Amino acid sequence: MTDQLGAVLPGNTTPTSEAPGARPRTSRRARRRIEQDPGSRVTRARWYTPYLFMLPGLVLFAIVFAWPVVLALQMSVSSYDIITPPTFVGTENFERLLVDPRFHHALRNSVVFLVLYTPLAVVVPLFLAMLVNLKVPGIQSFRVAYFLPVVTSMVAVAVAWRFLLNRAGVVNWLLSLVGLGPVDFLLDTSWALPTVVAIEGWKNMGFYMMIYLAALQGIPREHLESAKLDGANGWQRLRHIIVPALMPFFAVTLTLGMLEAMKNFETVYIMTRGGPQDATLTLGYYIWHLAFERSQMGYANTVGLFMWALMIVLALLNLTVTRRKDG
Repeated sequence: MTDQLGAVLPGNTTPTSEAPGARPRTSRRARRRIEQDPGSRVTRARWYTPYLFMLPGLVLFAIVFAWPVVLALQMSVSSYDIITPPTFVGTENFERLLVDPRFHHALRNSVVFLVLYTPLAVVVPLFLAMLVNLKVPGIQSFRVAYFLPVVTSMVAVAVAWRFLLNRAGVVNWLLSLVGLGPVDFLLDTSWALPTVVAIEGWKNMGFYMMIYLAALQGIPREHLESAKLDGANGWQRLRHIIVPALMPFFAVTLTLGMLEAMKNFETVYIMTRGGPQDATLTLGYYIWHLAFERSQMGYANTVGLFMWALMIVLALLNLTVTRRKDG
């Protein structure tokens, strides 16, 4: 009776006469059906499917990044003044980079700009985010007020601050009330660069604040309340709970802040034009000055490649340090 049932049942591939525990044999038709099943494995004919999805992004990357870099490398070994065709000069532009005193001065100013700007992008926005994260009436108005400069044009911000910081402006008038000033914020070589950094930081502070605010709202309140019940004060909660939870966001704001400081151009262009006496000459403004005021496109591309490489090194260094701390 068992042999008859085994012969009648369709798809039965295991003879009933096999010993118990023997490996069942699959028919050739069944094996072919499994191999042709799309859900069983990714067939060789579809190996290119992931690359098709990546293709639009790769094309966009090549257009907006890879191709400009190739052109910049080509231009950096050429002498080009926009009017006449480029001529190949080899490493002449790079040799000039090593002995150019204005480039060294611009690099030093950019490093100072970076050092002064980093606390305004990393530290101060954290305390602003903690302030606007409080559950008090009208806190939304403070969030809007802090974020409003971010969406305001840099041109409008710089022009407004030029009037405020004028020798006869509002800021010097307020200083005169307490017996200080007047101060030539934009004409004094000691004050010009810190003033430009402060304005740049004031404008972008709300952006970094919103990053921290989103991170703070992601911290479970139970952790903070438990620490408070255990007797932890505000500083201890900040040090042992809030700061460790925000470490990835510190990496983001630090990287963005460093890149913003190194490529700064608009504030310097509108407020000081690199003056007085090159006190605010940064790499970003020096590149524009070489390219569009002195028509030295080849050398400007060389300086631009140096700044690009420096920004990549800073970003990688920040990423390495952050990962080591997380580990």
